[in-house]
Amino acid sequence: MIKYIPFAVYDGKKNMDIDAQLLEDAISSHQEDAVFRLYGWNPPCISLGRNQDDNFLDKDFLKKNNIDVVRRLTGGRALLHDNEITYSFICPVEYLENGEHIVSSYKEISQILIDKFKKLGIELDFGTAKPVKTGFDYCMLISTGADLCYKNKKLIGSAQCRKNGYILQHGSILYDYDKELLEKIFGEKVDPSEITTIKEINPDISKEDIIKILS
Repeated sequence: MIKYIPFAVYDGKKNMDIDAQLLEDAISSHQEDAVFRLYGWNPPCISLGRNQDDNFLDKDFLKKNNIDVVRRLTGGRALLHDNEITYSFICPVEYLENGEHIVSSYKEISQILIDKFKKLGIELDFGTAKPVKTGFDYCMLISTGADLCYKNKKLIGSAQCRKNGYILQHGSILYDYDKELLEKIFGEKVDPSEITTIKEINPDISKEDIIKILS
């Protein structure tokens, strides 16, 4: 069984605090069911991976442009959360058929998204892992076997953490992005052939359509 938490918009710290609290609540109550949450961000926010260095960030630029910075429970590299929908999924390892296996658990949880997006006419798959170019600080420029892609372009990047037999997986569903802003923040070129957005796939699909289909 999955408990759905309705879409809501918060600042970055609140969003990460809610995910952390949901994980702690699941652990303390020995929760057997899964929790699926949808959320947005206001103001825009950069989330850093758990162990990622933040020395690439221009703090003055971010302050001037009203962009927050938070650190995630999960690993990986930084994301700009702006024109997107974020999901989180929390469950005990035993909830999944292959919960002990990290890659298999990613795919099992992500299959929920694949099935939902089919209802919007968007066929997603896991794409192909590509060599990591270590200079990239922006997560969406790095493809792994756990990412969800549309026609081999990354649409949803996800990350996991595990604690006391429980899994927290959350991920960013790109609705649209500001290429110029991303390049200023991360200091690297964004290749449109590597990533895609809902707006690019089908501009007639609104954020509300996605929220409805995922809820």
